[in-house]
Amino acid sequence: MLWTANQIIRKLSTSSNYYQNKLKLALIGQSLFGQEVYTNIRKQGHKVVGVFTVPDKDGKADPLAVAAQKDGTPVFKFPRWRVKGKPIPEVVEAYKAVGAELNVMPFCSQFIPMEVIDHPAYGSIIYHPSILPLHRGASAINWTLIQGDKKAGFSIFWADDGLDTGPILLQRECPVEPNDTVDSLYNRFLFPEGIKAMVESVQLIADGKAPRINQTEEGASYEGIQKKSNAKVNLAQPAEAIHNWIRGHDKVPGAWSVIDGQTVTLYGSSILGGSVPAGQPLDIEGASQPGIVTKNGLVLFGSDGKALLVRNLQFEDGKMIPASKYFSSGDTTSMELTDDEKKMAEEIRSIWNGILGNIAVIEETTDFFKSGAASMDVVRLVEEVKQKCGGVQLQNEDVYMATTFQDFIQMFVRRLRGEDQEEEMVIDYVAKYVNNMTVKMPWQCFINGKFEDAEDGKTADTINPADGSVICKVAYSSVGDVDRAVAAAKEAFEVGPWGRMNPRDRGSLLYKLADLMEENQEELATIESMDSGAVYTLALKTHVGMSIQTFRYFAGWCDKIQGKTIPINQARPNRNLTFTRKEPLGVCAIVIPWNYPLMMLAWKSAACLAAGNTLVLKPAQVTPLSALKFAELTVKAGIPKGVINIIPGSGGMVGQRMSDHPDIRKLGFTGSTPIGKQIMKSCALSNLKKVSLELGGKSPLIIFSDCDMDKAVRMGMSSVFFNKGENCIAAGRLFVEESIHDEYIRRVVEEIKKMNVGDPLDRATDHGPQNHKAHMDKLVEYCEVGLKEGATLVYGGKQVDRPGFFMEPTLFTDVEDHMFIAKEESFGPIMVVSKFKDGDIDGVLQRANDTEFGLASGVFTRDINKAMYVSERLDAGTVFVNTYNKTDVASPFGGFKQSGFGKDLGEDALNEYLKTKAVTVEY
Repeated sequence: MLWTANQIIRKLSTSSNYYQNKLKLALIGQSLFGQEVYTNIRKQGHKVVGVFTVPDKDGKADPLAVAAQKDGTPVFKFPRWRVKGKPIPEVVEAYKAVGAELNVMPFCSQFIPMEVIDHPAYGSIIYHPSILPLHRGASAINWTLIQGDKKAGFSIFWADDGLDTGPILLQRECPVEPNDTVDSLYNRFLFPEGIKAMVESVQLIADGKAPRINQTEEGASYEGIQKKSNAKVNLAQPAEAIHNWIRGHDKVPGAWSVIDGQTVTLYGSSILGGSVPAGQPLDIEGASQPGIVTKNGLVLFGSDGKALLVRNLQFEDGKMIPASKYFSSGDTTSMELTDDEKKMAEEIRSIWNGILGNIAVIEETTDFFKSGAASMDVVRLVEEVKQKCGGVQLQNEDVYMATTFQDFIQMFVRRLRGEDQEEEMVIDYVAKYVNNMTVKMPWQCFINGKFEDAEDGKTADTINPADGSVICKVAYSSVGDVDRAVAAAKEAFEVGPWGRMNPRDRGSLLYKLADLMEENQEELATIESMDSGAVYTLALKTHVGMSIQTFRYFAGWCDKIQGKTIPINQARPNRNLTFTRKEPLGVCAIVIPWNYPLMMLAWKSAACLAAGNTLVLKPAQVTPLSALKFAELTVKAGIPKGVINIIPGSGGMVGQRMSDHPDIRKLGFTGSTPIGKQIMKSCALSNLKKVSLELGGKSPLIIFSDCDMDKAVRMGMSSVFFNKGENCIAAGRLFVEESIHDEYIRRVVEEIKKMNVGDPLDRATDHGPQNHKAHMDKLVEYCEVGLKEGATLVYGGKQVDRPGFFMEPTLFTDVEDHMFIAKEESFGPIMVVSKFKDGDIDGVLQRANDTEFGLASGVFTRDINKAMYVSERLDAGTVFVNTYNKTDVASPFGGFKQSGFGKDLGEDALNEYLKTKAVTVEY
């Protein structure tokens, strides 16, 4: 997916070549990749005269067709271009009629006749996901992994009559990570960089600079599409080759082996570093030695004695399970007991017999409470065990958590062996003296209540945007780390105390967590300021302050989640009752952005936890530190291990695995619209996860001439420059009524000149640095495009000449509706102002709503009737009247249209993390 830090900013694709030579193009292809190429090519000013794509499937148009039809671009949906090897004349004529100068083929599954390929003046270019001439054919990415290539990449080539044999125009490459998958390679590099390269290639052709480098046949290869029948794993080879085979076939068609006489498909392979964990042996057909089912998955051994780990297994009936759950844990025989432990187990069986007098035989599945035990019996059981079984100390809560005899024995033996003792949390802090205090920052992954290195030991630098210096190195998680975190969260939900905890007790823990955040608010705000560039005073009040409020608000909801009683009329005269239960979903994934690192964590995770779920959270790659400090506080608050897991790393690997993971039931995301679309696709294809998305925005703010001018200026400034413009609901475009326009601009300029741009830790600073360099560069480019299109730059528009990533507060006027800066979000301190005619309420409403986004909006007027009229017609999830940025933990927050769906905050947010079960009883 488009997950790298440089792309989690709200998407804006511009180029310094914006006004160079342009072509008339035919786009032939399909898919989201084709859609993105189409959209970005048009943004560069090229004219797409026709889109040729596949017919609708199940009544749904291809994404490329949807985008083109919306723009009014001619769309053709031919089922085929030729019959029996010969072109269909009417299809070819329809193509020729559009008058294309170049065919662009980003991803095309149809056979296109050479009569079409060679027709345009500039010919045709095609995208192929390998470094040609290597891996020609339709499964290039798969074979890149299967053959263990150390480099992956793509080629843009000139189409000829061969199969991927035409001259090369452009190539790009990237390293293949040890645990890369087809999805992670595609979404980390091949998709986002491929889009850019297609656009660049078109411009090179337009400018007459495109090379034609003939492919060599030396090292050329062609591999066909793999089928399930020939995807069986050869286990008599080194571990790395086995790993490459499995990941190269993940997800389609799926590498398989034979276990216990049935075909089992293997998913989620990673090279195992370090020692092999303990587990239960499993014979696998053709393996040099038995595999081992461990708590982390199935360990396989290669012929070289090295090991790999498989996370998930799928059986012939389609059922998929974590590999760690291959063996049933349904009886005490799954735990090997010593002779002394067996004697104690029988002693405990006699204690149960004595308490449960009505039960003739205590079996493995006998449930203590279902057999009639009461609270006093719990006390008796605990005391008798302590007296007769070596003084082992149990708590009443232990009995409630292990209610069957088999579970009780396993719990007792673990306690006897000391396996259940909580280890003291060990944190390898990075300490810095800053802001008149020593801040201690965890930097490792937080999994199952412990801080630990990433599985492969990798780290990445996190940068201080105030001066560009490295704050510290932070763990760079892998797919294996995600799988371990999900396994921990799943266990915590299904068998840990969190899933069985009284909701009021759960609320008490969240209150305690909020108290600890408050006790440590200065340290949290300092970390947030260093890592994200937020001005310290704002970080203290909003980033951290609202986070504390959010956890307190949702802590109060824990014991108030309830269903309904519903009268029904079915099957009379019988008496029936239907009631609903609100139940947690299970393991939830949360992916947060870099603009409000701690606050976005709180907005999503507080509701998630209050509903009773467990979670795996990925902070933004460029701002991980406050989330990891938060993880430390969760342990101090007493949140059980596995309930909260924090996995820093890239979206292309960590985020993608979250989207794909079969054990995650919900994914909440805040970020860009293109990434949100990718998430929806991955979540749908994996296991139909529930999804909530808070995406891009271009929020309109309408200022009428009858406004309170002082307030409109003050709030208008805040609507744009709050948090250096890195604000999802920032007013992306201001519409100012003509009669007050010039006065409004004059007063805004006066206020901008008063803004103090500087060190975010200085209490006098109004405006800190942008979050990271790539974003800073995008903002400068955004301003350059605005100037080229003819907007008037009244103030700013440049990077501040000082160390760090500081952008001048910027003001554009005379912005017309067709301009790029009128339509695209900057996500920075750039005020974009357009005027509208006096009294033209409906006209300005039409312009304000003429956007695919609908996150927020605002209006300033003293006329309450006008305010209500406008607020009713603004198509956005939030409308501010005579104010702006006024969010509250009790008020639902979320957008319409391509700004996403689902709500954060308020009671509505709880429903994002709950499912409704209807129960009907006849009595």
